[in-house]
This record gives sequence, C-alpha cells and structure tokens, in this order.
Amino acid sequence: MSGGEIAALIAAGAFAVLVVAVVRLLGQIGKTVQKAETTVTHVNQTIQVVTRDVDILVREVEGLLVKSNELMGKVNQKVETIDPLFDAVADLSTSVSDLNASGREMATRFATMGKSVTQASIIGKVSQATINRFKHNQTKANNGGKVYE
Repeated sequence: MSGGEIAALIAAGAFAVLVVAVVRLLGQIGKTVQKAETTVTHVNQTIQVVTRDVDILVREVEGLLVKSNELMGKVNQKVETIDPLFDAVADLSTSVSDLNASGREMATRFATMGKSVTQASIIGKVSQATINRFKHNQTKANNGGKVYE
C-alpha cells in the first residue's frame, strides 16, 4: 500500500465520518422542524380559538355599550326633568334666607321698640306722679293749706 492509497483511505474514512455526521445533523434538524411545525400548528389552533373568543367578547361589549348609551340617554332625560326642581329649591332657599333676615331685622326693631316703650312708660308714670303732685299742691294752696279728699 502506497502513501497515496493510505491518503485515499484516510480521506474516504474522513468523508464517511463527515457523511455520518451530516446525516445525524440532518436527522436532528428534521426532528426540530417537525417539532416547530407541530408548535406552529398548535399556535395557529390556539390563535383561532382566541380569535373566536375575542370576536364573541367584542360583540358582547358592543351590546353593552349600546345598552349603556341608551341608559345614559334616559338618565340625561331624567336629569333634565329634575333640573327645574333644583332651580325651585334654590329659589326657595333664597326666599327662606331673605325671610330669616327680615325676621331678624324685625326682632331687632321690636327689641329696640320694647326698650323705648319701657322708657316711655317710666317717663309717663313719673309725669303722672308729677302732675298728681302738682294738682295736690295746687288744691292745698287754694284751700289755705288744707286738703279735702
């Protein structure tokens, strides 16, 4: 066996090892591709299920939004009918406040007038007593110092 034959044998052995390694590598790649295909298929099925569920949820949410809009419309109508009531309550509140202010003012006037009436009454009594005393003194003077009652 010559050196060229040995080199050819070594090259053939290396090529055989390389072919075996490439075949094993391709086998692994095939298995990986199969797993990837299975995963993609599973993901596609899951996406279809999720899409159907989301479509159902979107329809339900749209229905709820329509009902919510109708309800808000009714609430707005009710509030519009109640607005005059609140205006009337505000006007009544103003009137009651004005009435309270007038009542306080009148109470103050009566209190002041009560003091004036009391003072006038005292002055009247003193005046009456003075007049009575004057009449008494005049009667006494006219009768020569004697008073006949």
